Amino acid sequence: MTIDSHNMPSLTDLDERSRQIFREIVDTYLATGDPVGSRTLSQRESVDLSPASIRNTMSDLAAIGLLTAPHQSAGRLPTHAGLRLFVDGLLQVGEPSAADRQAIEARVAPSASKISDVLSEASSMLAGLAGGAGLVTTPSRETPLKHVEFVPVSSHETLAILVSEDGSVENRIMVAPPGLPASTMIEAGNYLSSRLKGRSLKQAAAEIRIEIKERRASLDGAASALVEQGLASWSGGEERALIIRGQAQLLDNVAATDDLARVRMLFDEIERKEGLIALLDKTRDAEGVRLFIGAENPLFSLSGSSVIVAPYMDSDRRIIGALGVIGPTRLNYARVIPMVDYTARVVGRLLDKSRN
Repeated sequence: MTIDSHNMPSLTDLDERSRQIFREIVDTYLATGDPVGSRTLSQRESVDLSPASIRNTMSDLAAIGLLTAPHQSAGRLPTHAGLRLFVDGLLQVGEPSAADRQAIEARVAPSASKISDVLSEASSMLAGLAGGAGLVTTPSRETPLKHVEFVPVSSHETLAILVSEDGSVENRIMVAPPGLPASTMIEAGNYLSSRLKGRSLKQAAAEIRIEIKERRASLDGAASALVEQGLASWSGGEERALIIRGQAQLLDNVAATDDLARVRMLFDEIERKEGLIALLDKTRDAEGVRLFIGAENPLFSLSGSSVIVAPYMDSDRRIIGALGVIGPTRLNYARVIPMVDYTARVVGRLLDKSRN
C-alpha cells in the first residue's frame, strides 16, 4: 500500500502504555464514532490502569497531535494525523475474506458483457461497502498505434489520422499553420509513425518532445511545429468520465455527526468531478491502494472525509483507470482497503476480457 507521509510522531515516540491507550481509543472510535473517555477505558480487562493514569496518557497523546477533545467533551477522538499513524503502523491489512471476494465477484462479474455496466456496478458496490460514495473513472484509451498521417482539409485545418494496432482508426481535425507543403505533412507523419509504433501517445509524447527540443529529430522547422501542435491537440482530446454512486448515503452518514455547513462542502466537492478524476489519476504514480485522510487531500480538506483509491490495469499491467470510495474518517480501514484493491483487480480483469 502506498501512503502519503506527513510530519508527525512515529510509533517509536510512544512508550508501551501510550501505544496501548492510543490503539484502544482508535479501535473504539472506528467501531462507534464516539469520543472515548478514561473511565470507559479503565473498565476494560485489557487496560490495567486507573482513570487518572489514562487521562494523563491521553493528555500526552493530545499534546503531540494524535488525539483531540471535541466540543469540550471529556472523551477523546483521534486526529487525522492520529488516524494516519494508526493506519501506517498499527493496522494489519491482508487479503479480503473468501466471503468478501465471492461477494465482489457475484456483484460485478455478471455485468461483464458491457464495460459501462461493469463500472457502474463496481461503483455501486463500493458505495455500499464504505457507507459512502463509490467512484470509478472510465478507462483511458491508450491503445498502441501503428500509423499516423496528416491530410490537408482546408487552408488552415489538417486532418490527423491515427491508426491503432487493434485496427481502429481515429480522425482528429487540428489547426495547422497555413501553406504547409505536402512534403512537410508526409515528413511529420512518417516521423510520428516511427516513434509511436507499438506505443500509445501518452507513452511516447514526452520522448518526442525532448527529441524535438534538443534538435535530435530529423525534422525541419515546419514539420517539428506540426508534430508539437499535434501532440498538444491530442493530449487534451481524451474525455474521461466519472461514475459516482451513493452520494445520498454518504451525505446522510456525514450529517449524522457533522454540521450542515460541512455536509454542503462535501456535496460541493463531490460535484467537482474534474478534481475527483485528478485525485483518482494520482494512482498512476504508484501501484496499489492509496489512502487520503481528511486534510491530506486538498479536495476534501474542509469536509474531513477519507478517500481510498486503487488503479485497475489491463493484462500488460498498464494502468487504464481507477476506482475508490469516499467515506467518513471512521471507516473500517482493515476491511475496506483490501476490498477496494480486490475490486480494482476484478474490474481490470473483466474489462480486459471484454476488449479481447
